[in-house]
Amino acid sequence: MASVVVPVLYVFIVFGSLFVFSSFYRRRNASKVYEPYFPPHRERDVYVSLLQKTDPPASDALLKAALVRRAVTNVTRIIRIREDKPALQILLQKGSIGDDLWNSLLAAEKELEAEVLEVMTEANAYVEGWGQIIFQTATEMMHNEKMRQLVEQIPVMRQARERKYGRTSRASQMAAPQTPSIPVSASLHKPTSPVPPETPVSAQFTNGLAPPLSAGAESAFSDSESPSSPASPRSPPKSPSKKMKKRK
Repeated sequence: MASVVVPVLYVFIVFGSLFVFSSFYRRRNASKVYEPYFPPHRERDVYVSLLQKTDPPASDALLKAALVRRAVTNVTRIIRIREDKPALQILLQKGSIGDDLWNSLLAAEKELEAEVLEVMTEANAYVEGWGQIIFQTATEMMHNEKMRQLVEQIPVMRQARERKYGRTSRASQMAAPQTPSIPVSASLHKPTSPVPPETPVSAQFTNGLAPPLSAGAESAFSDSESPSSPASPRSPPKSPSKKMKKRK
């Protein structure tokens, strides 16, 4: 009988101690306040303060704009939770982080779910069906803000790049060929005459105008006949009778 009681008592003690420890641990975790994963929701506080304003009451356009800004902040936090949750889960399994960070992430996720439902309810209160598309509008606004910030940072990035690679840029500018600049006064007071187009050699021969010949070529053509030109008549030689008469 004693051999049966001892193991049963041992199992009862072990499971009882585990139950007491788990209940105490859960109660401690429930009462423990974790560090918030996100900073305070300033856009939500602004919207609530505008909604509670009565003297004078805020206009509907201002309230709608504040609600959209609140939705933009919620979209940003949703994207961050989707990006951080898998990485934190892997780090928690490896023991690289503690339970506090993981519990703060879970608390922020639950709070964000309630925030999304509240924003959709407020949007439907202004316009029926607006709650279904308000987060799409907020997503587009978030992307536009990111693009604007990137465009505004371009001059700063360019100045930093010029300070870092200033010598290289000056050397490339000096190596580039520079075209001479013509003053405006010279172009206005000195009209440019049109340059006549050159006439090709074939066109000169077809028009019947032979090109000018050099002195050697002229003498050669005068002394001997050209093989291509027709035979020209020569002057007849003097008769010998006239020479004899002159001698007499």
